[in-house]
Amino acid sequence: MGYYDDHAPERNRRRKPRWIGPTILGVILGIFIVFLALPSLIRGNLMPYDVTIGDEEDAQVERESGTTSGDGQTVNVDVTTQITEVVSDVQNTVVGVVNISQRQSGFFEQSSGTQQQTGSGVIYKLDGDTAYVVTNNHVIEGADEIELSLMDGTRVEAELLGGDQFTDLAVLSANAANIEKAIEIGDSSQVKVGEPAIAIGNPLGLQFAGSVTKGIISGKQRAIPQDFNGDGLADWQAEVMQTDAAINPGNSGGALVNIEGQLIGINSMKIAQSSVEGIGLAIPINQAMPIIEDIEQDGEVTRPYMGVSAYSLSEVPSTYWDTELNLPAEVETGVIVESVQPTTPADQAGLERYDVIVEMDGEQINDIIDLRKHLYNQKAVGDEMTVSFYRNGELQETTMTLSTQ
Repeated sequence: MGYYDDHAPERNRRRKPRWIGPTILGVILGIFIVFLALPSLIRGNLMPYDVTIGDEEDAQVERESGTTSGDGQTVNVDVTTQITEVVSDVQNTVVGVVNISQRQSGFFEQSSGTQQQTGSGVIYKLDGDTAYVVTNNHVIEGADEIELSLMDGTRVEAELLGGDQFTDLAVLSANAANIEKAIEIGDSSQVKVGEPAIAIGNPLGLQFAGSVTKGIISGKQRAIPQDFNGDGLADWQAEVMQTDAAINPGNSGGALVNIEGQLIGINSMKIAQSSVEGIGLAIPINQAMPIIEDIEQDGEVTRPYMGVSAYSLSEVPSTYWDTELNLPAEVETGVIVESVQPTTPADQAGLERYDVIVEMDGEQINDIIDLRKHLYNQKAVGDEMTVSFYRNGELQETTMTLSTQ
């Protein structure tokens, strides 16, 4: 037979815990002590927020300002951070760029109204009564008129000083009467992967003017192929910084700034694929400034010039490499000269059609992008350049003095 608690003697029943009473008493004493100490903590500024207890009239005013609870006790939380200070300082240096073009219709292409596209720009310089703005070349491409939209909504007419397709940069000038300051230029060579980055611009048009997104620098010196003529082949490789700060249509030409509020990049593009998120790209300011200064002074970028029309060897079927070009079997990369313009550096150096360039100044040239990068990034007008090339199966070398176009 079994034994049950109901039948056990009274002395065997479990006694009630003895800790409940002291615990309750301790909680009450703790609350009382905190209540007594609270005024001293507030006066000593030891609280993580400001607490103000006022009369009902003050509380009503504070409730209307949205900084009080319903019982008259106000909690003022200071939300000022380094990021909010940076944004407040630089936001007015980012403007909307309005591309106004005339729509054409009919056989005689008569104007049928105007079309507006918007992007962003950054005020990088004030000189007397003139403000200078950098934006993306694709933002102002095809514009008949350009206007700047300031943060307060004021519209200012802008003049296009020039643009550059390869770097996707353009420079505008405008009257500075309504413009107070220019952004401080930073040093993109000192940027570190993982450091904070803030993107400011006008995503989806001017109704979202001055939008701010925050992220980090995700990568440096990313090479992104660019196809300018739409033939499906890369004509250039843009070297850009990668950030996960949101960059959307309309942000193009806006500012990418560091935690000090310095301009470190010009927002340029976003990789938009269904399988990809958070890859925004910006032109490093150290690469951009020489281009900006060239455009500002001359209206264009002055680059060294060879005087050839050329394309990558990889664009030609390999069956022609030995039959038409007589290339040795070990030669698999290079640039084919399609034509040479008269009296140009290439012509004076003796280059001919179907020559295959494989080296410049001892540096291997694999394709047309390598040729342009060596020419545009490492050489200047007036420099001498040694070119190694194959002609009828023989490796030859020549030297040319580069000029302007």
